[in-house]
Parts: sequence; structure tokens; C-alpha cells
Amino acid sequence: MIAFVFRRLIGLIIVLLAVFCLSFALTRAVPGGPFQSERVLPDVVKESFERKYNLDLPPLEQAGLMLTDYASGDLGESMKMDVSVNEVVAQGLPISAALGALALSFAFTVGLAAGIVSAVRRGTAADFTLMSIATIGIALPNFVVAGFGILLFVFMIPIFPAGGWGTLRQLILPGLCLGAPYAAYVARIARTGMLDVLSQDHIRTARAKGLSQWSVVMRHALPTAMLPVVSFLGPAVAGVLTGSPVVEQIFAIPGLGWHFVQSAFNRDYTMAMGLVMVYTTLLYTMNFLVDLSYGLLDPRVEYN
Repeated sequence: MIAFVFRRLIGLIIVLLAVFCLSFALTRAVPGGPFQSERVLPDVVKESFERKYNLDLPPLEQAGLMLTDYASGDLGESMKMDVSVNEVVAQGLPISAALGALALSFAFTVGLAAGIVSAVRRGTAADFTLMSIATIGIALPNFVVAGFGILLFVFMIPIFPAGGWGTLRQLILPGLCLGAPYAAYVARIARTGMLDVLSQDHIRTARAKGLSQWSVVMRHALPTAMLPVVSFLGPAVAGVLTGSPVVEQIFAIPGLGWHFVQSAFNRDYTMAMGLVMVYTTLLYTMNFLVDLSYGLLDPRVEYN
């Protein structure tokens, strides 16, 4: 276990370096810059800004200074906002985390329940209905689901507010819209895994002993069937992280996704790269936790 954790930490450093180099090259390759706009700045002011943010230095020196700051935990200062990137992360991360946690909780709770029911009732009307809904859910991106959700639950049936942040009611609808496509994926994955486990010998043995259907499904089949579902947790987290900027923009939620989209529009190099590094760390950490959970669900798993 210790060797496994050490290897993953080394892998995190390598991944962060690769993402940093790629992000640095792409941000500098985009035409324009953070201080180019319709309002032309005087040359003296522009040179002062570039000197403040080290943009007057060669690219390699800029990258070296940024890496040094990142190593000390300093993500830099926004080029468009009078605030540091660390402060933006401290304010926006809890909001995005709450939205993502609600979306993932909805996706895995509803999706897992639908997949189990569909597998146990294979070939019935319930199976056909649930899998048809799941197929539609997979085909619709979250911004389309968000549009339908606003029309239905804001205008036609005014249950939730149209947007904003501060109360649980304002968080429920964007969380459901963000998690709906992943609930559909989880339902199909859980159904496939459950069907595979229900056909194995130890399940037939459990049924031959006279155990109830509930006991067979929940105690003997579900832990093994959860492995492919847990494996999907990593891609689901990635999808929630990449999809949250769109949902946060639609519902006016001031999370990290909103700031990330604004930094791209404003060509705010430090903000964009700082948030990319944060997203990369979060995604890598979640994949690492998923790998660790395999050993809890299946004792046969070895961390080699």
C-alpha cells in the first residue's frame, strides 16, 4: 500500500508538470493578451502591467517563476481582478464542491437504484422504461437538461428559483441538471454489472439456500456489481468538473467554473492556469481514491 501511494504521488507530480507545460504553451499561443481590448492602453501603462506580471520576460523565465510560486502554494494574482487566485479558489471551491457533491449523490443514488431494479426485473416493462429514460439521458448534454429544467421547474411549475446562490433551493435544480446525464450512465453500468453477477455460481448457491431476493441482491450481488460503478466515479468527477462551468454560467452560480469561463474570455493567464492546476489535482485525487476503494469492495484486489 505504501509503495502504491508513493507511486501515485510521483505520478501526480509528473501529471501536474505536463499539464502546466501544455497550459502555458496554449495560453501564450492564443492571439491577443490580457491587456488588449477595445480601449487602447497607453504604452507606458501597458508596459507597467506587463512588468508587474512578468510578461516582459522570455517565456522560459515566466514559466520558471510560475512553477516556483506553485511549489510554494501561490497561484498568483489575477490579471483582470484585484484579487489573488488563491482567494478565488478559497471562495469558489466550496460552492463548486457543494454543487458537484449534490450532482454526484443524485447520479449515483438514482442511477444505482434504477440499474438494480432494471436488472432484477429484466425483460419487464419497468426494465424497458428505465433503460429508455437512461438512453435519453445519455444523449442529452447537461446544458440541454438545464434548459428543460428551467422551463419546467421555474416557469411552468415554479418550484425552484431561476438561479443564484445562497440557499439550498437555489442549489437543487442545477445539481439535478448537472447530475442527470451521469445518473443515466450509472443506471446502465449498474444494470450490466448486476446482470453479470446474478448469473454467477455463488448467487445460485445463495438462492438454493432459500435466501430472500432482497438478501441475495443487496448482500451477495451488490458489492461485486458495484466495482464497475465505482470505476465510473473517476470519469463522472471529470465530467462534473468540466460540465459545471456551463451549469454555473446558466444558473449564475459563483463557483470555480464561472471564474474559469470568465478567465478564458478575458485571457487572464494566471487565473486560467491556476484553476487548470486545481482541476487537475482534484481529478487525479479522485481517481486515486477510486483505486483505493477497490480493495474495500473486493479483497482480492492487490495494489501492484
